[in-house]
Amino acid sequence: MKNNESKPIHIFLAGDSTVASCPRNEAPMAGWGQLFQSFFSEEVKVLNFAKGGASTNTFIEIGYLDIILEFIGPKDFLFIQFGHNDQKSFGTEPFTTYQSYLTEYVNGAREKGAFPILVTSVHRRNFDEQGKIVNTLGDYPTSMIQLAQKLDVQLINLLEKTERIYETLGVEGSRKLFTQFAANEHPNYPNGIEDNTHFCEHGAREVGKLVIEGIKELQLPLVSYIK
Repeated sequence: MKNNESKPIHIFLAGDSTVASCPRNEAPMAGWGQLFQSFFSEEVKVLNFAKGGASTNTFIEIGYLDIILEFIGPKDFLFIQFGHNDQKSFGTEPFTTYQSYLTEYVNGAREKGAFPILVTSVHRRNFDEQGKIVNTLGDYPTSMIQLAQKLDVQLINLLEKTERIYETLGVEGSRKLFTQFAANEHPNYPNGIEDNTHFCEHGAREVGKLVIEGIKELQLPLVSYIK
């Protein structure tokens, strides 16, 4: 029986554009966090703070982590997925600053009695001639896996999961996960677009399913609230 006084469990999402909710003028482009609420019953509330262009350090610099830590509470969850923009000049180095910034997220959540979950970056759609996915994310995923072991943090390996789904769908089939249109095919993209990083809504939902799969594998308390 549901306790009427129990507060909902909050899932806070910290990440980049592959997680973020996209504005209407970019539809149907979507990060997996945009549709994540649809996987849960009403006892769970998803709060998507992911921001396009954010790296672990800039997300902190613009104050987003502070806002999350102000509102996160005991038994809530903080899912942390970065890497794409940490590769840029304003970003971090895999085995030093990337890990030290990620540690701030982990420690911040733990201090509030919440559960941090590290999530490795999603692959970009980049195939070699044999139809295998090429890793364009350098050492960032490995670095996160190493940190998860060091800090004893639960981790969802979305890099591995997206590699599997892209390769299963194949070079052409995997296009349907991404924002790709010919010229004049979609009013938001009159000149066409071939984006191999950002998902369309269908792709965001499919990647969300992979995160749900990870939640089940880890047997997180959230499992009881999955629809």
